[in-house]
Amino acid sequence: MQDQNLSKLIELAKGVHMNDAQRNEQRNSFVYGNTKIENGSITRELVEEISRSVPMPR
Repeated sequence: MQDQNLSKLIELAKGVHMNDAQRNEQRNSFVYGNTKIENGSITRELVEEISRSVPMPR
């Protein structure tokens, strides 16, 4: 039952298409979450500032 639910969620996720703003927000969230673990002085604002200078990969 649990495998079926997971498979269904995976199939639904395959149909999700994010626009550029959503993709950037997701990227920033990922970067913040991973860097905050190693460096407590990282802020969301800093990640967003740096993100503006780094192009989004296509």
